[in-house]
Amino acid sequence: MEDIDVIAVLQDPVRRRLYEYVAAQGREVGRNEAAEAVGVARTLAAHHLDRLAEAGLLESGSRRLTGRSGPGAGRPAKVYTRSRVERSVSLPARDYRTAADLLAEAAEEAGLDAGLCAAARRRGEALRGSAEPCGGLEEAVRVLAERGYEPHLEAAGGAEGVGGEAGRVLRMRNCPFHAVAERFPPLVCGMNLALLEGLIGTGGPVRARMDARPGECCVVVEASKNNVR
Repeated sequence: MEDIDVIAVLQDPVRRRLYEYVAAQGREVGRNEAAEAVGVARTLAAHHLDRLAEAGLLESGSRRLTGRSGPGAGRPAKVYTRSRVERSVSLPARDYRTAADLLAEAAEEAGLDAGLCAAARRRGEALRGSAEPCGGLEEAVRVLAERGYEPHLEAAGGAEGVGGEAGRVLRMRNCPFHAVAERFPPLVCGMNLALLEGLIGTGGPVRARMDARPGECCVVVEASKNNVR
């Protein structure tokens, strides 16, 4: 299916809400949960979720949602997660990805890492549009959501129930540079870190640092050490 046809699948408002809900969770979502979340019947949700899977926007599988196994555990339920395949449309077609790959390859071969990071930091500062750094993690969530990073807050170090800025870390489910980062990880991840440093500012209540995790952005944002009580 062509990308333009795939994106057309999201024209249906219910289907789009279901896709956005599943994509925002960052985990497997069952039909009952998705139906309840968007306020539609389970059968209608199942139809649209399967349509999204057929289009390649979602990936589907099955597992027992009870967490149990063996007799009495119930039948496996169908679950959905967002597909990692990227889709883009431009009319007429333009091949920006190949240009990005070639530029990254040339920069890596020429050892231009420092210059690229400096340019990325300046671009982040320009995009922020303010001389003041982000005032905290909640503000950083807003700033990064606007740039397509899909940020979400979680407890630092897996410590559930820890409150306050020092007890949370801001992770991002989406890397806007994923396709190029897969081929040139040191170069592109370093550029991404510098860009985010520019976006949130330095010397303020929060800082960006590398902390790669499969399927997510390689950078996290957390409370600055000099801001932790």
